Amino acid sequence: MAGEEALVAEIEALGEVLGRAKASINRRFIGQEKVVDLVLASLLCGGHALLVGLPGLGKTRLVETLGVVMGLDTGRIQFTPDLMPADILGSEVLETAADGSRAFRFIEGPVFCQLLMADEINRASPRTQSALLQAMQEKEVTIAGAHRALGRPFHVLATQNPIEQEGTYPLPEAQLDRFLVQVDVDYPTRAVERDILIATTGAAEDVAHQVFSAEQLIAAQAVVRRMPVGEKVVEAILDLVRACRPGEPEGRDLADALAWGPGPRAAQALMLTVRARALLQGRLAPSVEDVAALAPACLGHRMALSFAARARGETLAGIIARTSTRVLGFEAAA
Repeated sequence: MAGEEALVAEIEALGEVLGRAKASINRRFIGQEKVVDLVLASLLCGGHALLVGLPGLGKTRLVETLGVVMGLDTGRIQFTPDLMPADILGSEVLETAADGSRAFRFIEGPVFCQLLMADEINRASPRTQSALLQAMQEKEVTIAGAHRALGRPFHVLATQNPIEQEGTYPLPEAQLDRFLVQVDVDYPTRAVERDILIATTGAAEDVAHQVFSAEQLIAAQAVVRRMPVGEKVVEAILDLVRACRPGEPEGRDLADALAWGPGPRAAQALMLTVRARALLQGRLAPSVEDVAALAPACLGHRMALSFAARARGETLAGIIARTSTRVLGFEAAA
């Protein structure tokens, strides 16, 4: 009983700190609370986030602000078509000392940090994008046969322009699966856009302030994993994920609509993010409604439409919404 009371106290204290963090972020990234909550949830779960949206919507600004507020050592990579894997990971160079001796020295790439901003990640070739696969999954990279640990914690927040734009490459499915959530950044409302104009075109702008440290974030991630999840929520996650797989009996209704569905990582993502969402909203445990709300962010980038579904004009968002309503009784909406 004492352990439960201590956990409740930790959750409540963490919720208060997160409130201050969100207030600091919202001073520079105005009016996109759902986007902020999703990205914060990914950090609280120890995961990575992919921010998708048109240029000029503040994706890079959000990542920069998060680095300040969370107190993390940040690195940035501007992805371009000519970017090479060594530009991300680093490389060994041969140096000659004053006495004439030679030795290899490893020069770290920008991936050696705690929060990596991968800006416009889909503008680099798949070969270069795949340089992040090991880093995102194992929090280390292997170079010249040596295993080199990355920062702790280590998070990748990548931005991506819509794939239909010229000069972009689709991300490999294996890399998409490594992103805990995909966050769609839409145009602001008229009222929010007015606030943005006033806040960002004056003589001075509001600045974000550090609220967390790396050690505090690691401790917060441990608290999230200790939050209780009811059996009803666990079953809801399993029901929804399996219903989105065209090869499973539960997903036979979607056999004509999907080329493939979400794997176990999707269920793991939901299991973690529902806890973070509850925490961000001041609750001690998640609900089935949290599962439905996070379904688009956790499942959408782990699924693919069939040719027939694309020809009919169907969308993954629509399929997830229908399936969530049918299976959970709640419409999926982030």
